[in-house]
Amino acid sequence: MIAGVIVDVPAMGTDKTFDYRIPEHLEEVISIGMRVVVPFGPRKLTGFVIALKDTSEHNRLKKIEDIVDPSPILNCELIELGKWIAENTLCFLHSAYQSMLPAAMKMNYSKKILLTDQADLSGIPEVFHPGLLSEDGLTWDEVLKHEKADVRKIQQALSDGELEVQYEIRSKGKKKKHKVIHIDLSSEALALSLEAMKKKAPKQADVLKYVLDHGEEEIPTLKLMEETGASRATVKSLIDKGLFKETEEEVYRDPYKDREFKHTEPLPLTEEQQQAITPILDDIENRQHETFLIHGVTGSGKTEIYLQSIEKVIQQGKDAIMLVPEISLTPQMVHRFKGRFGSEVAVLHSGLSVGEKYDEWRKIQRKEAKVVVGARSAIFAPFENIGIIIIDEEHESSYKQEENPRYHARNIAIERGKFHQCPVVLGSATPTLESYARAQKGVYTLCTLHERVNQRELPSAEVVDMREELRSGNRSLFSTSLFERLKDRLEKGEQSVLLLNRRGYSTFVNCRDCGFVAQCPHCDISLTYHKRSNVLKCHYCGHEAPHPSHCPECSSEHIRFFGTGTQKVEEELNRLLPEASVIRMDVDTTSRKGMHEKLLNTFAEQKADILLGTQMIAKGLDFPNVTLVGVLAADSMLHLPDFRSAERTFQLLTQVGGRAGRHILSGEVVIQTYTPEHYSIQLAQQHDFLTFYNKEMQMRKLHQYPPFYFLALITISHEELMYVVDICEKVAARLQESLSSNAIILGPVASPIPRVKDRYRYQCVIKYKNEPNLKEILNEILVHYQKRMQQDQLTISVDMHPQTIL
Repeated sequence: MIAGVIVDVPAMGTDKTFDYRIPEHLEEVISIGMRVVVPFGPRKLTGFVIALKDTSEHNRLKKIEDIVDPSPILNCELIELGKWIAENTLCFLHSAYQSMLPAAMKMNYSKKILLTDQADLSGIPEVFHPGLLSEDGLTWDEVLKHEKADVRKIQQALSDGELEVQYEIRSKGKKKKHKVIHIDLSSEALALSLEAMKKKAPKQADVLKYVLDHGEEEIPTLKLMEETGASRATVKSLIDKGLFKETEEEVYRDPYKDREFKHTEPLPLTEEQQQAITPILDDIENRQHETFLIHGVTGSGKTEIYLQSIEKVIQQGKDAIMLVPEISLTPQMVHRFKGRFGSEVAVLHSGLSVGEKYDEWRKIQRKEAKVVVGARSAIFAPFENIGIIIIDEEHESSYKQEENPRYHARNIAIERGKFHQCPVVLGSATPTLESYARAQKGVYTLCTLHERVNQRELPSAEVVDMREELRSGNRSLFSTSLFERLKDRLEKGEQSVLLLNRRGYSTFVNCRDCGFVAQCPHCDISLTYHKRSNVLKCHYCGHEAPHPSHCPECSSEHIRFFGTGTQKVEEELNRLLPEASVIRMDVDTTSRKGMHEKLLNTFAEQKADILLGTQMIAKGLDFPNVTLVGVLAADSMLHLPDFRSAERTFQLLTQVGGRAGRHILSGEVVIQTYTPEHYSIQLAQQHDFLTFYNKEMQMRKLHQYPPFYFLALITISHEELMYVVDICEKVAARLQESLSSNAIILGPVASPIPRVKDRYRYQCVIKYKNEPNLKEILNEILVHYQKRMQQDQLTISVDMHPQTIL
């Protein structure tokens, strides 16, 4: 038997199947989708088995050494899906398969150096002797800590055969285990032992009494010790006497084990909801694949449609995948799903620890969960019988992975939907132009929800021209209109949400005398001032610098803050409204595990009056007492050099406006801007998606952007500027001669942020309608520059459908 293996070497020359002979003792064990340990050159590596066969065109085959997984971790569908991803995103096959696994299942490689039989220690520096003489040997990391001359002597000893390298492969994730006490004896036998022990061993007697009173046949050892106050020695004595048996058992790390989820029943549907759900239920019934786009205003009850569709799927014995954007994977969403489907729900998102994610993934693999709710990577849930895939807030850019493999979850969902012959449902109040255009053309089936579930009006919105506020002498961060409304809500005991899409205190620090702006030394971007830690931070590479009291250029004391971040707004609120309790939510306040949930729970319990945050508060939140939403700088995204900036602004304003007046109390929205005449702001005020869609489509057609054209972005980076320019010019020239005259090539040009982490960045953008050879040409370019990419630290990245060209 021979196995075709994709080996863990991300390089062009090795991005193919290698044949290995399966040793006899593993012939019955190895199957497609497993990971195995194989010799590859001098190293031992892991690889995925993607084929089994009887013959090979190669005569001398190495043997597989071991298996990593006792059962396949990728099913046949995911193996084929990996090939599709590699082909469509121009990534390596191994990278495609790796992206399907939780972080805990990735492998750690380590090198150990051991003495051979003919070793002569006299030629090896003495500093290494203790490690080499121990059974474990020396790790390569320990060797590298020493002088270069000493390291060279170790390398010489390796090439002379006096030392040998042993490769160790370990999985990052560990199964959690706990000890469990089993009681096999009858209660009569235990009672007799209890009587005999009362005087001699009172502590052991207490433990026996507890077991008799509770009548449990098995109990976790730790719980038994906690409940009875017994020591480990006391429990061990009872085990030694044969009264208890103890085993070690695997246990899941459940991030929600301490919560109680109240069971909820399906709600009656409105007429519009019923019209939207009927074709979806028909497709589930008839095992048909169709892509639906539910375009429903905020608060129109899209989640209830999702829940009832999933219920139908579970009744048929099938599984469901529900994707939500990372930032709206709030406790509220988890509560809704756990409340409806209980323990059948597995949750996957970045707020969980590596171990918790691993256990949730294994629950799915072991068929102990029927529904997975998660962010982007949950699209790879290892289900084998999918009945529906739902993507909520389908316009969210976080569904696109920004590093290799650069897949979009929507495309993966449609591909899996075709395989399982099941419906794919996309939902949003502000769908992407591409999705809505497909629905208009009939590629997707459009279902529209025009009204909120409880017949509530959409919140009224007011646009405030901040230029007029400045002219009238108001230099505050808050317009008169917004400030009066905030005070009004405080008096009424209602809550407000304030959105500012910039964290930190001020966006840059500037000298008023010479014009100096504090820049990151590693990136071409200004540093942001963070007041709490009194440092300047780069939001790209994480560089920190102390805040200067004098200008480094001209020594002037007139160094001032410009721009506004969430920290500054929080400070201003505390000064102007000292009686208000404010919660700030941004990357800085939610980086610790569980903080996201803790802050939202505090707000939900009405222990705070104002929730201030970046775009993480704009989606998915549903608080009955929120009646005011304020947007402090609506144009912060509008003037970015990106063709989607108007669309993103419209989406964000519509989404955050939808947080107000969702229940009995009516809501208001105040949008503060310096460009009130811009159509994206005007139409967000009116909640008018269709007019925005038509207007933006005209702009896209005029400037030849998606959905009228496809885009591909090539970004080249290196530490030397002229090297990057030279390579980028050669790549652009190759594209010009290879593509048809209909393709438009923009560049080479410096990226909008020309340097990040000491690496210069140049790019080419290709606009095209039909270029069947494009992937082939781009692959040829990558193969051509592969050696330089390995030796010179040159990076060439290709994004076939970029979400942003920043």
